[in-house]
Amino acid sequence: MAQLGLTRWQAAQPPTESDIRQTIRAEGLHGYTWSNGPFDEYSPHVHTFDKVLYVLSGSITWILPETDQEIVTNAGDRLDLPRGTVHGARVGKDGVTCFEAQC
Repeated sequence: MAQLGLTRWQAAQPPTESDIRQTIRAEGLHGYTWSNGPFDEYSPHVHTFDKVLYVLSGSITWILPETDQEIVTNAGDRLDLPRGTVHGARVGKDGVTCFEAQC
C-alpha cells in the first residue's frame, strides 16, 4: 500500500455489519474491531504499518494535518492508511465501530 485510499460504500441501502464482515472475509483480511463513543478524538500520530479500516457503524472523520484534509467515513466505507501517514480522528455524534487490519 503506497498511498491513502478511500472506498465508499456503493449500495443504495446502508450496510449491515454482516455485509461488511463478508467483504472483509472475501478480501482475506484478519484483524479486530474497536469502538469509541460520540465525539472521542485521537490526536495526530503515525503507525509503522499499513492499515485497512472499515467503518462497521457510526462515523469517524480522519484528520490529515500534513495535507490539511478531513475525510468523513460512514458505515461501509473503507480507508487504506499507509504506514507513516500522520493522522488524527474525530468520532461522530453516534459513536463508531471499526474493523482494523494491519498489513
